Order: sequence, then structure tokens, then C-alpha cells
Amino acid sequence: MSRCASSLDKPVIVSRLRAAGCVFAEDEARLLISTAGTPAELAAMVERRVAGLPLEHVLGWAEFCGLRIGVDPGVFVPRRRTEFLAREAVRVAAGRTVVDLCCGSGAVGAAVAAAVAGVELHAADIDPAAVRCARRNVASAGGRVYEGDLYEPLPAALRGHVDVLVANVPYVPTGALGLLPPEAREHEPRVALDGGADGLAVQRRVAAAAPGWLAPGGHLLIETSERQAPRTAEAFTAAGLTVRVTSCEDLGATVVIGTSPAKS
Repeated sequence: MSRCASSLDKPVIVSRLRAAGCVFAEDEARLLISTAGTPAELAAMVERRVAGLPLEHVLGWAEFCGLRIGVDPGVFVPRRRTEFLAREAVRVAAGRTVVDLCCGSGAVGAAVAAAVAGVELHAADIDPAAVRCARRNVASAGGRVYEGDLYEPLPAALRGHVDVLVANVPYVPTGALGLLPPEAREHEPRVALDGGADGLAVQRRVAAAAPGWLAPGGHLLIETSERQAPRTAEAFTAAGLTVRVTSCEDLGATVVIGTSPAKS
């Protein structure tokens, strides 16, 4: 947006962002300048970013799998590493019923629906702010978003018919929350971060109930950490799923994939 760029000094913006600890100050300045509608709006956006608000909350969107995903203040920001989870879901989702559990902004579900024609998309989250955000992001795909705890709000008709169940559930151990960057600790909901004592409490709940929702041969995909992956896999195995662990070194991402038994 040239009028803002000419009215404000980009080097000054970059300098202020760097002083506030923004590692990619040049890129952030470019995004702020291109997003702001007026010089006054740009100035306000810079102030919010310098104060520590996540860039995506300042912009109102995050780039994810080539999409612009709306992200409201207080909503979990989709991480770049989670693009690997979306890609793995796309790989097994051709023309199928997809559920995005703990959907947050709905980024993963929206990415799958954008990449695979004919997907029937359902998403759910316990956080009302996330649900409102997700409804906007998946609207173009005709997806439906429900508010509630894990599977509880999903239509009963989906039981036994979900081909791809993708879940980016919280997996940070409670004791490690204080080690997260301030942007996450102070501006994202704890329910989207806290995975319980060992970080796996929500993963275990998702895995244990998954067989009742998956279609024969259906897949459950969960993002986890490399260190936690063996225990995540154990939860999948305990639920009767065939397990595979896959990683992407470039994104520092690990996904555990479980497959339900096919019809005999």
C-alpha cells in the first residue's frame, strides 16, 4: 500500500520492530505496510506489534498452506510446522469425509478442503472465539463448525463414517507452559496449549474414542513432538489402530498416523 509506505519511514518501523525483539523485522514491516489501509492504521498496527501482540493477530490473518487464514485476537495462531499435518491429511483425504478436531482457526481443515475436491468437512473446538473464527475460514468450503469438547458436538451421523480425522490438539506439558514465547503465553488461549502433565492427556482422549468415529480403513492424524511420538503411538495402538510415525525435518514437524481396520 504505497501511500502508507510513502507516509511512514520503513527503516524506522524496522528499527522499532528489531528493538522489540522481532527477528524477521524486515518481513514483518513489509506485511504491516501492505496490510494497513491508512497511515494511522499502520502506526497503530506497529504499536500493537511492538507491545508484543503476535504478528498474525495484528494483521488479522496468517499464511497457511498458501491460504490466508483469518486469525482473531485470542485465537491460536496456526504454526508453519502444522502445514505438514495438513499435507499428510491431504494425502489420504481424496473425496472423503474429514473432521478437523481441536480446529482452532480451522486452518488445517480449510487447507485440506482447498486441496481436495469434494471433501465433506466438519470441524470442532471448545473455544467459542476459535469457533467463530473457524466458521469464517471454512465457509467457502461449505464446512460446518461445532462448539464443544472434542467429539461431543459432532453429529451422531458421523459415527463410523469419518475417513480422515485430523487433530492438532494441545501437547505442551503443563509444567513447560512457562517456557513458551510470551506471544503464545500471553495472547493464545491456555486450552489450545496445555496438554496436561506429560502433554499427552488430550491426545489419549482423542485416540481412545477415534475407533467409534472412523470408517473402516479411516485415518487418525495427530501432530506431536519427536520426543512424545513413541507415547502418542502407544495410545494409538491401545485404541486398536495400525500406527505409522512420519516427520518433516525442514519444518521440524512430527505426525502420528493411525489407521482403523478395514472391513474383512
